[in-house]
Formats: sequence, structure tokens, C-alpha cells
Amino acid sequence: MAAPKPEEISHPPMDQLQGLEYCIDSNPSWGEAIALGFQHYILALGTAVMIPSFLVPLMGGTDDDKVRVVQTLLFVEGINTLLQTLFGTRLPTVVGGSYAFMVPVISIIHDSSLMEISDPHQRFLNTMRAIQGAMIVASSIQIILGYSQIWAICSRFFSPLGMVPVISLVGFGLFDRGFPVVGRCVEIGIPMLFLFIAFSQYLKHFQTKQLPVLERFALLISVTVIWAYAHLLTASGAYRHRPETTQRNCRTDRANLISSAPWIKIPYPLQWGAPTFDAGHAFGMMAAVLVSLIESTGAYKAASRLASATPPPAHVLSRGIGWQGIGILLSGLFGTSTGSTVSVENVGLLGSTRVGSRRVIQISAGFMIFFSILGKFGALFASIPFTIFAAVYCVLFGLVGEYWYHYFALIPLFLTLQFGG
Repeated sequence: MAAPKPEEISHPPMDQLQGLEYCIDSNPSWGEAIALGFQHYILALGTAVMIPSFLVPLMGGTDDDKVRVVQTLLFVEGINTLLQTLFGTRLPTVVGGSYAFMVPVISIIHDSSLMEISDPHQRFLNTMRAIQGAMIVASSIQIILGYSQIWAICSRFFSPLGMVPVISLVGFGLFDRGFPVVGRCVEIGIPMLFLFIAFSQYLKHFQTKQLPVLERFALLISVTVIWAYAHLLTASGAYRHRPETTQRNCRTDRANLISSAPWIKIPYPLQWGAPTFDAGHAFGMMAAVLVSLIESTGAYKAASRLASATPPPAHVLSRGIGWQGIGILLSGLFGTSTGSTVSVENVGLLGSTRVGSRRVIQISAGFMIFFSILGKFGALFASIPFTIFAAVYCVLFGLVGEYWYHYFALIPLFLTLQFGG
């Protein structure tokens, strides 16, 4: 009897995520699904706000420009998430902004031909167009690898021995977005960390009307409580005479997003002007696309288990990568300042809530699109201090990294199938 292929092996019962109530194709009630979708949207805001807040000032942009980039990034995230869940891998994964693109983007920002522009707003526009052009060209790598099924051929050689370190690095490799950022405002970060851990890990069996409220909505409750606490500290003048760095990381009124955001604004392609193309910029962006490809492959594997789905076959992975290439192309056309990848923190939230429903992720994509158009309302939630998100990342990245431990159970099976015994 021929040995089964690795992609045909389902997770055995002992390797399934324990206590999972809703898998990829089962859905909670509409009210619960909407609340869970909003929770995924809140989590996605962290990256969507942090990346433009760092890059736009370097490009010479104002607060108004930063708000437009945040709105555009959220809008494209919503579209890409819908495309991925409907036509790509169809796994419950949020496709968000990627930190892997920051290095080539920063190199473009510091290009001598752009730095020579004296007018800050014109420099911002020219830099954004250069980033768009590089991203449009670089997206062809994932589109070609995905839709030509070349990545399917490569992924057939992926084994538990190879995927264990990949998935571990996807989770633990983002450490610098967690604890170091929490340390920038410990009076907010530490309470948020302890509260989220207590609700999601130690009080998760608390139920109301047979619903594990604290486990299911730990992030939403924790963020609301600590956000109100941070606003109380800000309003009481606790940071009035503190250093500028502390105020920027702790205060709830330093983002300048609400005042700068328009009431209604629909992002559209080429809103910053026609992209410009440079070979050097494009080759640098291609390296980031390859990093995003590997990172997303590991995240897809983790999401399939956390949603109690069978491991995605090679052709499904390749199709997902192809659609992710389309997502990077959209990022270049709309001008998001960064490319896209699978959001590792949202994959971790699947494990924390133990809800792997695809519908929940699609609802979160609807929130992204809706609040990116209604600027004032979206900016209200986007003004949450990033320290709060960093505390959540400490837990959720750990949940994704923990995946390697459970995946070790497949290694003896893989070795037996390969070598017998």
C-alpha cells in the first residue's frame, strides 16, 4: 500500500486543538460572530497604525497624509482578506501590513534623489510613487510563483522537520514588537499584559449563559478597560511634565488621528499620482516579497491547525500565494506604504478564542472597509496607544510560536513514512 502524501495527512485527534468550539466551516451566532469579527479588526489596527505612523513622517508627510495612508492600508487589508478567504487558501486568515517591507521602503525614503526635494509634501508624494512602483514590480514574484504552481512544487518538499523552525520563527521572530514596546509605557503595558493573560488563560472557564465570555472576548474587554484607564491618566495630567517619548507612547491624545481624519473618504487606485519605476528600488522590494512569502506559508500552516482544518494541500498554498501577490499589487496601486502578508497576531487570536470560523474573519474584513471609509469613527479606534497592542502581541505571538511544540508530534510519523520502521 502506497504511503499517503504529507499534504493528505490530517491532524490525529491528540494533535487537534483542544476545546475548539467552532472550526473553519462552523459558525457562531450572528451576534457573537460580529463581536468576534470586531475583535479581529481591533487587533489589526495595531499594525495598520504603527507602520504609517513610523514611515509617513520620514517621507515628509503631515498628520493628514498619515491618516489617509492608515485609511488606505485598512481598506486594502479588508479587500485582501476577503479575496484570501473567498478565493485563496480559504483559511480564516487576516491579510495585513507587513513589517518585512519596512527595510526596502526606508531605503527608498533615503534615496538621494528624493531627499534633495525641499518641499516636504512634494517629497512625500514622490517617495510614495517610488514605493508604489517598486511594489507593483515586486508583486509579480508571488503572482508568478503562485499561479504557475511553482510554489506548489516547492511546498511538496515541506516536511514537519522543515516547517517546525519556520513556524517557530514566525511567532517568536516578532519578539521586538512585544515586550520592548511594552516597556515604553509600563503603567499601561503591564496592566494590559496581566489582564489579557488572566482573562484568556486563567479565567477562561467563566461562563455567562453557557458562553465563555472572558476567553472568547478577552482582547475586547481588556482593551476597553485599559484604554479607559489610559484616557483617565491622560485627562488627569499624569503625563503633563513627562518626557516627550513617554507622552507619545502613553497619552491617548497624541496620535492626532481623529482631528485630521475626514468624515468620509474612499481610497482609490493611484490617489497619490502615477507610480515611478526604478530598478534598484524594485530589486530591494523583491527581497521583502520573498520574506513575506515564507512567513505567510508558515502562518497558513499554523492557521489551518488553529482552525481545526486539514493542512492545506500544495496547490492550495500556491493559490493562496498567488492571491497574496494580487494583494501586494493592490497595495502598490492604492499606495499603502507597505506590502501585505498574513497577520500573525490574528492567527494567534484564533488560538486564544478557540474560534476558527471563516465567517468571523470575513466580518472583520467588512469592519476594515467600513471604518476606513468613515474616517472619524475609524480614527477613534485607531487612537488606542500602541503599547496596548504590544502587550497583546506578547501573548498571541507566543501562541503561534507554541505551535512548533505540537507539530513535533508529526515528526515521528513523517520519519516512519519516509524511512519505514
